[in-house]
Amino acid sequence: MPYAARIEPGTRVRLQDHDPADTAGLDKESGKARFAELNAELDEIQEELHAAGTHSVLMILQGMDTSGKDGAIRGVMHNLNPQGVRVESFKVPTDQELAHDFLWRIHRAAPPRGQFGIFNRSHYEDVLVVRVHELAPEKVWRARYEHINRFEALLADSGTLIFKFFLHISKDEQEKRLHAREQDVAKAWKLSAGDWRERELWDRYQEAYEDALSRCSTQAAPWYVVPADRKWFRNLAITEALVERLRGCREHWRDALEEMSRLKLAELEAYRTLRDDSSR
Repeated sequence: MPYAARIEPGTRVRLQDHDPADTAGLDKESGKARFAELNAELDEIQEELHAAGTHSVLMILQGMDTSGKDGAIRGVMHNLNPQGVRVESFKVPTDQELAHDFLWRIHRAAPPRGQFGIFNRSHYEDVLVVRVHELAPEKVWRARYEHINRFEALLADSGTLIFKFFLHISKDEQEKRLHAREQDVAKAWKLSAGDWRERELWDRYQEAYEDALSRCSTQAAPWYVVPADRKWFRNLAITEALVERLRGCREHWRDALEEMSRLKLAELEAYRTLRDDSSR
């Protein structure tokens, strides 16, 4: 059984049906061992992805404050070649970005072929924060679900393999992590009164996330609900989802690499023949 719950298109999501503390019966030691195996395979996959240059990978991370977006990036990507990974963090839009449509800044950051792109928050903020804080009329943000689906379909049709992970943390675990930051001098820089203010809107955010996951999980760009109360399991679940789906592309990439190898060898042979002829 997959560690992350993939949301099938047309499914109505109820987050209360997903346990944020789930570990699929694994203990920490065995979970970390399994993670190491999958992460090593992900490293091989990245090399083939980069060399073949026929696809890109886009990993979108969303979740409540302290759900572990930064930690997931460090954990899941730690074994990959940093030259092939680009992380984009989307914060409050600038004046220039606000002067364009809401997807303008997102499209510019989409990964090119051969690359892993990671969005730490994303275009979904425009149906989450914007909705919860009533920054735009309902008719505006509600229309964005379809805009998002069409945008992601465009990326997929252009060779981008899209993974969207909702890091599902419990309210109790979030409170523990917020308090832990206060007690750890080394992590106090992470403190923000805004985190506590946003926590007061917990139920409204859960409702907004349920709608986003329900309306925007497609075959080309599926949402995954990742239990995030246990950091080690969060990383395992994300890595497994990536590897399981990307395995299906490796045969295609290897065919492309074999063809590239034949061309390179033929080019080298032609060079040597030309060199030998000219030396006679």
